[in-house]
Amino acid sequence: MRHSYLLPDISRAGRIGCTLPELDVPPSEPPPEELMREELGLPEVSEVDLVRYFTALSKLNYGVDTGFYPLGSCTMKYNPKWHEDVARLPGFTELHPHQPEESVQGALELMYRLQEYLTEITGMNATSLVPVAGAHGEVAGLLMVKAYHQARGDKGRKRILLTDSSHGTNPASVAMCGLETGVVASDAKGDLDLNSLDSMMKEEVAALTLTMPSTLGLFDPKIAEIAELVHKRGGLLGGDGANLNALLGRAKFGELGFDYVQLNLHKTFSTPHGGGGPGSGPVCAREELVGFLPAPLVAKSNGKYRLVSPPSSIGKIASFYGNFGVMVKAYAYVRSLGPEELKQISGDAVLNANYLKEKLKPHYFLPYDRTCMHEVVFSGKKQKAKGVGTVDIAKRLLDYGLHPPTVYFPLIVSEALMTEPTETESKETLDRYIAAMEEIARDAVENPEILHNAPQNTPVRRMDEAKAFRQLDLRWEIRDEKQ
Repeated sequence: MRHSYLLPDISRAGRIGCTLPELDVPPSEPPPEELMREELGLPEVSEVDLVRYFTALSKLNYGVDTGFYPLGSCTMKYNPKWHEDVARLPGFTELHPHQPEESVQGALELMYRLQEYLTEITGMNATSLVPVAGAHGEVAGLLMVKAYHQARGDKGRKRILLTDSSHGTNPASVAMCGLETGVVASDAKGDLDLNSLDSMMKEEVAALTLTMPSTLGLFDPKIAEIAELVHKRGGLLGGDGANLNALLGRAKFGELGFDYVQLNLHKTFSTPHGGGGPGSGPVCAREELVGFLPAPLVAKSNGKYRLVSPPSSIGKIASFYGNFGVMVKAYAYVRSLGPEELKQISGDAVLNANYLKEKLKPHYFLPYDRTCMHEVVFSGKKQKAKGVGTVDIAKRLLDYGLHPPTVYFPLIVSEALMTEPTETESKETLDRYIAAMEEIARDAVENPEILHNAPQNTPVRRMDEAKAFRQLDLRWEIRDEKQ
């Protein structure tokens, strides 16, 4: 149903939508007349129209609280609302980072305990909570790699190997650190090609960055061989831990041979990250890299907590100590669940993804027909052969009131449809998604025009997305009704 209330211009001269309170501060002189505008050009609406306008806008917001949010590799799962309540407790929200350490012992204790939990979960030796996003954690890890090799006098290692299924932030992070990128191919099964890695693992390689499980939703069974080869050639193995949700309680990066890993607290630990944030991207490191972690870390001595800097730290990479509110929610998440429940999270997430895989593989091409992890990657190749693109499938899902999965990524899968159901969705929700996808597959054969014209039940129909990206206009302006 269209929200027709949003379409007409409801501004009328002389209408007032709010009443300002009496001035409770001394009045100040207005700016000089030459700086004043005669007409501000703001809409003039009554209070009831103003309320209705913004209420109607709010109904257009889509989030995990309103429906299934299956974006692959994003882990957009529902999380308990009381974690938000905990993060809003006055004892946390009214702190200031310039306060003396003795006055913020509770906050430092929380950070210290969270460091310990993440270190245990990843099988590493220490954790820095400072990075404020996943990509920020990637940069921190690469700076640590750079500092590690320079400290050893091995200054020729300036290349970082990535896989052809890597997240887009991986090569961007490499470039930001002044390093070069090399891309290792995937094999026919979707795993890293050992022959490709062997040929590229030369003396100039500082590290291999590997997402585990991969963005193809697969766990590489050759991980021990990969780690051995990288280490034998003098490199480090870095982990992109964006997909940790599949491993909780079952596998640890440290035990798999990784030297460090960046996490996304806002994915796995209680802060869905739609709308751009806030995020948190801690870096966990094994013993040889602990001294290079970004500062500060929280240490405990004589029953007191204090901020410390590792001996060879890459330094401060963010203001103060990271996104503390996200840390509070992540801490509440871990404490409220415990080891067995964290393990159940990964089990249920993997179960849900494989349920979707088995139900939908008769209808969509499955490039890697094997047990997947937290997400399943299909291809719209069958539908493309009928003239229906992946974008048509995604747009049609909107008519069912469902958010589309990630499309056209990973890049190595043609017409990719990457779906991550997470552990928080019920079988009934998954069945509704499956039914919609099955009907869309039938329409691609029997009634393709309905997909080409989708969406039809949204306030805005299909846009020229290329033009929208290039000519984005978010400005409100009064328009001549005659135009």
